[in-house]
Amino acid sequence: MSKEKKGFFSRLAAGLSKTRENIVSGMDAIFSGFSSLDDDFYEEIEEILIMGDLGVKATEAIIESLKEKVKENKIKEPGACRQLLIDSIKEQMRVEETAYRFEEERSVVLVIGVNGVGKTTTVGKLAGKLKNEGKKVVIAAADTFRAAAGDQLLEWAKRADVEMIGGQEGADPASVIFDAVSSARSKGADVLLCDTAGRLHNKKNLMEELKKINRIIDREYPGVYRETLVVLDAATGQNALAQAREFGEVADLTGIVLTKMDGTAKGGIAVAIQSELNIPVKYIGVGETIDDLQKFDADEFVDALFQIRSEEEARC
Repeated sequence: MSKEKKGFFSRLAAGLSKTRENIVSGMDAIFSGFSSLDDDFYEEIEEILIMGDLGVKATEAIIESLKEKVKENKIKEPGACRQLLIDSIKEQMRVEETAYRFEEERSVVLVIGVNGVGKTTTVGKLAGKLKNEGKKVVIAAADTFRAAAGDQLLEWAKRADVEMIGGQEGADPASVIFDAVSSARSKGADVLLCDTAGRLHNKKNLMEELKKINRIIDREYPGVYRETLVVLDAATGQNALAQAREFGEVADLTGIVLTKMDGTAKGGIAVAIQSELNIPVKYIGVGETIDDLQKFDADEFVDALFQIRSEEEARC
């Protein structure tokens, strides 16, 4: 395991400490407090999972899976269920289509989300990661409504050493995208990352804006691979799930970026989002530096939550 990956696992495990207190400590009390696998036992686990923001749908599926595993393995003792429960949670988090095709093809990535979730920072971090992988990256500062969004993104562009195309505050976001597409095409960029305005309160306007942006990309950059990532603040729990649903109504979402996982008691929302919406969490953020945004790994996430170190981790 690379030093960077090992470091991220440690930060993730530390960042999930509040979620762990919220979920895992309660679970362990149930495993040690019950003497038989009765309805009360399963109800207690169900309650803890729902309280831990895993969501009703995911929780029901996890409990169902746990019951099947208990039957298959002829388990009688509650304490023997811990690993089976962990396996059931991992199953709920796996989504078949988790490819990062946009990294391998010429692509345009739209990054959407409400203000304050870390959207602009995510664009900057992604630009830095892709640049470090040898990709030619252009950033479009198409959030022309939030004061200083362009300045913030410019700082990240400088840090990542990539070109940024921006517009005046209040300018038409679609015109910024038009200029950015022209620049990305002429420079042979591998990835065009587009930061967009984060407004959900006026969904009709947002929908029209995104339609206009998509029309320009389709017309000016035919055949380019398209990715639409919605950035969500994990600390908002069920509200993040509601936002993902709403953005899903106005855009064809291909992935989720969950930020601010460090220090939240609501980290279980990662499970709920994948289960409820069937949209993969592709990136997860646990801090401020570029290295604190990493590709999401369901097994690693659950292991970090339950503080299980893999054999590979232990050998590092």
